[in-house]
Amino acid sequence: MDTLDQIKAPIKIYLKDFTKEFNQSMKSRVPLLNTITRYMVKRKGKQIRPIFVFLSAGICGEISAKTSRAASLIELLHTATLIHDDVVDESYKRRGFFSSNALRGNKIAVLVGDFLLSRGLLLSVKNNDHDLLKIVSDAVQEMSEGELLQIEKARKLDIEEDIYFEIIRKKTATLIASCCATGAASVGASANQVEAFWEFGENVGIAFQIKDDIFDYQQSTNKEKPAGIDIKEKKMTLPLIFLLKNSSYVEQRKIIYQVKNKSRDPKIVAEIIEKVKQSGGIEYAKKHMNHYHNLALDFLKQFPESEFKTSLQTLVEYTTSRNR
Repeated sequence: MDTLDQIKAPIKIYLKDFTKEFNQSMKSRVPLLNTITRYMVKRKGKQIRPIFVFLSAGICGEISAKTSRAASLIELLHTATLIHDDVVDESYKRRGFFSSNALRGNKIAVLVGDFLLSRGLLLSVKNNDHDLLKIVSDAVQEMSEGELLQIEKARKLDIEEDIYFEIIRKKTATLIASCCATGAASVGASANQVEAFWEFGENVGIAFQIKDDIFDYQQSTNKEKPAGIDIKEKKMTLPLIFLLKNSSYVEQRKIIYQVKNKSRDPKIVAEIIEKVKQSGGIEYAKKHMNHYHNLALDFLKQFPESEFKTSLQTLVEYTTSRNR
């Protein structure tokens, strides 16, 4: 049994029911929509977001139908944002599969994203899950702001460390935060508990993203995201920010020029990666990753021992120990 299977063990039956309900929620009377959504269902990932929802709910109370709706709401809105991101980024592959815009064009992709967004909203409104809708709406707003902030800063490559953390908190961490918060809210947790689970998820999400950024400076057999892809996309991540911060002015200008104008040259990318490694940028990023990872684990210490707590602890460990 691999790590994810172990993590899922206490919520296996809930995930099975959720998957059926989620697939049903994506159905439409329009054949074209059904064709596209069926394709999307086949390429779904590891179910990390629903797992966070169900485990957070389980540690706080009795998992219910509302918990499953929370997981569906998160997945519907997240899938919608991914489709829109693929259009914005002109990305034609995701997880090794062709993206919706690659297969059907941008116009249809945007409309499919809008359809999924509306299904998520209707799911909450019809069931009076206004508390869940507020949590997820706040997350979507934060994610949009984070994406726009990154685009704005990518033009000048003038991202300082505090801006980097603001971007990853908004872009990545708020989604995991919303998973944990909606999970807690779905079982009647207090407002303070829901807020605490939001912060917990935020810490996990920041650690998760730093781990992802570290991968960019390591050799990979993963064809979907080989080493150096962030540099090619002109993304300023923590290891690179550390290198720039500890370089002379002349060296800084040289590296920024290379990232701006030479990032498609494999030799240049390899040189930048080596400079990051030599500067200690990887170790610096790992230190920050471990800080947020430990904050998340410390939060869980207050809860009594249970299979949900054990799985949630293992899931936190998994986010920073995974190979990809």
